[in-house]
Amino acid sequence: MPSSPPEKADDVVRVAGELWRAAAYREERYAATALTGLRVARGALELLPLHEEMITTGAWWDLVDGVQPRVRDLLLAHPAELGPVLRGWARSPDRWLRRSAVIAQLGARDRTDRALLTEVVEVNAADGEFFVRKAIGWALRDLAKTDPDWVRGFLAGHELSPLSRREAAKHLRKDPLPPTPRRLGVGP
Repeated sequence: MPSSPPEKADDVVRVAGELWRAAAYREERYAATALTGLRVARGALELLPLHEEMITTGAWWDLVDGVQPRVRDLLLAHPAELGPVLRGWARSPDRWLRRSAVIAQLGARDRTDRALLTEVVEVNAADGEFFVRKAIGWALRDLAKTDPDWVRGFLAGHELSPLSRREAAKHLRKDPLPPTPRRLGVGP
């Protein structure tokens, strides 16, 4: 490993990738993820394959969620390129890519692409996977901090798991929750 920080995005890909692949301990993988947050790497498309590798081979929430801010930075810097990638991840058989697509915009606040968020949530709304259902609620809860009316409207118009709804509504508790939409012919 080099003794000084990488100076180019390609160097970050190489060094962080080597550290990630050779890691014997989780902390080494955390360090590899931290390297991808260096200023020289922020928003650099060259890192996308490494981020995807980290998500799919890390395959647990702590490692996957550590990559999320990097994916968000890529999306904000390159929305035309990352939108289709996230739409693909949202439909992936890999639950961690699906989770990553859903939480990709955490912290984007007023720059959240609501159409993209709607799509990645809708294609995963019926997913029985805990980590995906939790991610849906988390993504909506995060947006509720800056756009509670949009989230209320979304909840009113979409059928989500109880876990997703509960998580999404945590910042909406001052007002009554919108009712869960009922399918035609189901319920009272």
